[in-house]
Amino acid sequence: MPYKKILIPTDNSKVSIESAKQALEIAKLMNSKVYVIYVVDIMPFVGLPTEGFWESMKEILEEEGKEAFNKIESMAKEFDINIVSEILEGNPAKEIVEYAIKKNINLIVMGTSGKSGIDKLLLGSVAEKVSKRAQCPILLVKMKENEDKED
Repeated sequence: MPYKKILIPTDNSKVSIESAKQALEIAKLMNSKVYVIYVVDIMPFVGLPTEGFWESMKEILEEEGKEAFNKIESMAKEFDINIVSEILEGNPAKEIVEYAIKKNINLIVMGTSGKSGIDKLLLGSVAEKVSKRAQCPILLVKMKENEDKED
């Protein structure tokens, strides 16, 4: 199945930028349209006083998303690929899955957080949640343990 529409969810982490690179390589080979999204996760702020605080946090998070878009756009230019980028707001896993459905995405390429132990038990991972709910194939990219060391 050709991957005509590829979705890259990003959180501006090293692994999400690496997954974007992998997605762009696939997109170049398959002549795919590429969508990049950053989800402002509102869940940590539910129940907190919102006057002023939420607006400033939202601005900070949106800036992080724009920074990620700039990095990915720069890589995309090297591959001669145009991307569509969008900042969303909500629960990241839910927003990613719904966006993929809305845009008829054929492949989601995303990084894994590398959470383990109690963090994974309590929080789960966005990648894990997306992989359970998505209606299209998913390529999960993880960073090598010792990426700075040579073999």
